[in-house]
Amino acid sequence: MNQKEYWDNSTCKTFTAMLHLDQLSQYINKNDRILDVGCGYGRTLYELYNNNYKNLKGVDFSSKMIEKGKQLYPFLDLDVKKDKHLEFDNCSFDVIILSAVLTCIVDDNEQKYLIDEIFRVLKPSGILYVTDFLINYDERNLTRYELYKSKYNKYGVFETSDGAVLRHHNLSWIKELLNPFKILTFEEVTYDTMNGHTSNAFYCISKKPCF
Repeated sequence: MNQKEYWDNSTCKTFTAMLHLDQLSQYINKNDRILDVGCGYGRTLYELYNNNYKNLKGVDFSSKMIEKGKQLYPFLDLDVKKDKHLEFDNCSFDVIILSAVLTCIVDDNEQKYLIDEIFRVLKPSGILYVTDFLINYDERNLTRYELYKSKYNKYGVFETSDGAVLRHHNLSWIKELLNPFKILTFEEVTYDTMNGHTSNAFYCISKKPCF
């Protein structure tokens, strides 16, 4: 099963990464144009909508996730992301959300490409909100990191029993990845996972420099 097929078949899962809106709202405005990259079925956008943010757009590469989102939230603007390129003009958005998307991207270069694309479509002084999963140190996770390290040539990558290939990250890599942005807030947190475990995680609010 490839990863698009996996996510197309996972529309019943409940995603758990949080939008820390109390903190994010300090840096954004109600009329900002907001893009959720990897929006899934639109859970985060729905939370924003319920808090009176209306200029919202979501994209995801899973057509089934988008289909579910349109059924649940027909008032949201959701589209299928056809390839790794973001089909938007330069400097199109005031705010971009990236919630538990990096965990689905194993390769460093693919992660860098996505961050470069986000940088391109974000306006100068625009806000990027990222939340994702970090390396854990319990026996279950350490065992599977070691098990899959040689297969994927990356420590922290693992396969789940139902067919997902996911990645937990070192803090140093996350900060390197977000280096083009100015960090405003960075907090380590703990989330429940979609498969009923707990994981170290983080959320980061950063700003694109105004050149």
